[in-house]
Amino acid sequence: MRILLIKTSSLGDVVHNLPVVTDLRRRYPEAKIDWVVEEALAEIPRLHPGVRHVIPLALRRWRKSPLAAATWREVCAFRAMLRQDDYELVIDTQGLLKSALIAFMARGKRCGFAAGSAREPLAAGFYNKTFDVPTSLHAVARNRRLAALAAGYSDAPAADYGLTAAPSAAAGRPCAVLLTATSRDDKLWPEDRWIATGKALHGQGLTCLLPAGSATERQRTERLALAIPGAVALPALNLHDLAAQLAAARIVIGVDTGLVHLAAALGRPTLALFCASDPALTGVLATTPAINLGRRGQPPGVDDVLGAAMPLL
Repeated sequence: MRILLIKTSSLGDVVHNLPVVTDLRRRYPEAKIDWVVEEALAEIPRLHPGVRHVIPLALRRWRKSPLAAATWREVCAFRAMLRQDDYELVIDTQGLLKSALIAFMARGKRCGFAAGSAREPLAAGFYNKTFDVPTSLHAVARNRRLAALAAGYSDAPAADYGLTAAPSAAAGRPCAVLLTATSRDDKLWPEDRWIATGKALHGQGLTCLLPAGSATERQRTERLALAIPGAVALPALNLHDLAAQLAAARIVIGVDTGLVHLAAALGRPTLALFCASDPALTGVLATTPAINLGRRGQPPGVDDVLGAAMPLL
């Protein structure tokens, strides 16, 4: 059986879709599973040994120069890659108009959310078969339920992300990874709380590692690293190297960001801190310790975080 999965972005959403691969391979061990994903996130599905081919999509980049000849050449090459296989199933777990259009270009039976379940109801018109999946379910459960209905099997009891990432050999002494950056300022956790938490972790013999992407994020991590004894503000890393750092951590503590979901998927003890969103539908979810703290308008305090972290150490 050849199956195409479509989940293009964002980082957290892509991580939430990984158990679908495990479920499909459990039911169909010889299945050949391909995945369409934004090029910047292609390393995530590549970490799952059950994915045969990753088909990179550059929609975000193409939007910046939609009329350029180079853009159209890349679009044509993407379409050719998408259509070089005939799939028994094309499963769109994103439920957006853009992902439904990608499914429409592929060769195979197109499956997706029904209009009442999709994030954009118009997407349902592009599928051959639609399924009602409760919107009250966690994102991981919604993805798994849709794939199970499309492929004709029952949900497995627990989500298995199936990731294989070798821990970073450069980790050295035991470390904690602090994910302080996120896409929205209202999701940030106050710096004084990070400092207090980092000092407590240092007191437990852990080196705090602080990843960053943008220049603004790096300025924040450098400030925090100066205030936390022994802490290290990491240089810019690609997703593969970030996964290796996360896999080596004794504990990962982070705000509501895709990397905190990746840490939980890698099986590391993970605390997700929520300040401006609610974790019920998109919080960290894993069989290993994965704890959501706080909610919209009620960010966790330092005592809450340390109270949850210390038993995991």
